[in-house]
Amino acid sequence: MFRALHLRRSLHRSLHHHQNTNTAHSLPLKILTTTTTTATPPQNPKLTRPFCSTPPPLPPSSSSESELRKYLGYAALLLGCGIATYYSFPFPENAKHKKAHLFRYAPLPDDLHTVSNWSGTHEVQTRVFLQPESLPELEAIVRDAHQKKQKIRPVGSGLSPNGIGLTRLGMVNLALMDKVLEVDEERKRVRVQAGIRVQQLVDGIKDYGLTLQNFASIREQQIGGIVQVGAHGTGARLPPIDEQVISMKLVTPAKGTIELSKEKDPELFYLARCGLGGLGVVAEVTLQCVDRQELLEHTFVSNMKEIKKNHKKLLSENKHVKYLYIPYTDTVVVVTCNPFSKWKGPPKFKPKYSQDEAIQPLRDYYHESLKKYRGEGNVAKSPDKGEADISELSFTELRDKLLALDPLNKDHVVKVNQAEAEFWRKSEGYRVGWSDEILGFDCGGQQWVSETCFPAGTLSKPSMKDLEYIEELMQLINKELIPAPAPIEQRWTARSKSPMSPASSKSEDDIFSWEELQCTVTPVTADARQRKEITEKFFHYRHLAQTQLWDRYSAYEHWAKIEVPKDKEELATLRARLRKRFPVDAYNKARSELDPHRILSNNMLEKLFQQSDTI
Repeated sequence: MFRALHLRRSLHRSLHHHQNTNTAHSLPLKILTTTTTTATPPQNPKLTRPFCSTPPPLPPSSSSESELRKYLGYAALLLGCGIATYYSFPFPENAKHKKAHLFRYAPLPDDLHTVSNWSGTHEVQTRVFLQPESLPELEAIVRDAHQKKQKIRPVGSGLSPNGIGLTRLGMVNLALMDKVLEVDEERKRVRVQAGIRVQQLVDGIKDYGLTLQNFASIREQQIGGIVQVGAHGTGARLPPIDEQVISMKLVTPAKGTIELSKEKDPELFYLARCGLGGLGVVAEVTLQCVDRQELLEHTFVSNMKEIKKNHKKLLSENKHVKYLYIPYTDTVVVVTCNPFSKWKGPPKFKPKYSQDEAIQPLRDYYHESLKKYRGEGNVAKSPDKGEADISELSFTELRDKLLALDPLNKDHVVKVNQAEAEFWRKSEGYRVGWSDEILGFDCGGQQWVSETCFPAGTLSKPSMKDLEYIEELMQLINKELIPAPAPIEQRWTARSKSPMSPASSKSEDDIFSWEELQCTVTPVTADARQRKEITEKFFHYRHLAQTQLWDRYSAYEHWAKIEVPKDKEELATLRARLRKRFPVDAYNKARSELDPHRILSNNMLEKLFQQSDTI
């Protein structure tokens, strides 16, 4: 503002000086005198705001000067409005939105909470986020919400990539109900509150020599959540995690607290085991456990030709097995896990490469990429301020940083995948550890994820459809030039008797294949426009797989990773597909009886399972 006024006065002085020199004889003396006086600095040293005084009349100006005054006036008006707005509407400290610390065991603040899922792909804001500390308190919350018709959608630890537990209208979280209630060593069963996390549970029962039968990739899920969405580990003889549930205590809006088991109301029990949080709030769960044991993990690199030869053997001879496919390469990483025999000891195997040597290809490409994307002269030997030294980053952290440099550039993603393939080739070997340590998998940073499940024959006679699916998917990726990052993960489970499980089957021998696609949206990718572009590219990738593969292979998405289409026709098609696979009418009937006001529901459930009388 000061500079604009100073510029204006300087232009006046220059213009008047020019007029005085060339046409002074034609101007009135009064105007010349006034102009000179205006240009003279004020004599009073105490005058601190001379620019606020009313300026004297100015001589006729040219059109350029008139334009200048106009734009200066606009600028002054905008600046004044901005200042007035800022000071007229202050933003008090207690009104700022705070991130909800969902899973800290401490009281939450009373103001608005922003709740997002682990992958950062879904977020809601709510003023109703309840955390009961006991069963009576939970029962009171559900009863009160039912009377007031207040939404209290059950939400676990927020790990579902699709945010299936989120709603802005209100949520209830059982993080403070996290105790091991009873351990039956003889029958190898444990009764726990549903808010306990998987790792907490494993730590709590290890002194009894027990553990869970199987694990998902990470350990931060609450037991209630991991069961309700039909999550799974890997192993063709091992079912999804809901099959480990022996009995459960369900707090329902209309019928209060009910206990379910295969002896007590088996039909509702099996339906509620994978109930998506829509039938009641799971308060307590009794799980069938197994003896705690150490596992021997073997990681090696193969290719599709060899996998086809050995697929049946790999599935039948290993307790746990998974394949990691690296797009745009012929690399298939195979990871098997089996009980470790202390009598035999670990295999005599000496790694050819150290951990540092294995990860070096990614570090090399990272330095090469920085030269390209930041310019040769901008690459420093030391890390940027606030940026971790890449020598301290794990494999997945470094991969995420590489992908974040140009996540939609197919050629760049291909080179990252090639560096990852080299990492796995140099990481072949064995390791021994407890099952909860071995079966975990570092999934990396924020990402969009889609996972499908479909039948793959029986253990004695695999259909080989699982490998055919992957071959077609790889062909699709190559044909469409999709910037598909690694890995595409493939795992197997036995069947589940829960009718809402994607692996549900009446045949005891059936096995199911689970394929997971992903598209990285790391925290480094903070640019909103780029995140939007990544999201659009991922949904295009997912849509191609859906339209060309899913129906032919009877593939259905994992409940924690399914996304609701915005297009009405696509949504109608999805509903029709779900009705073919799942007992939607029975599920809706149970919801109507147990939760008639839909206080446990959210927008996703209402769209996926629309009542027939409202269609």
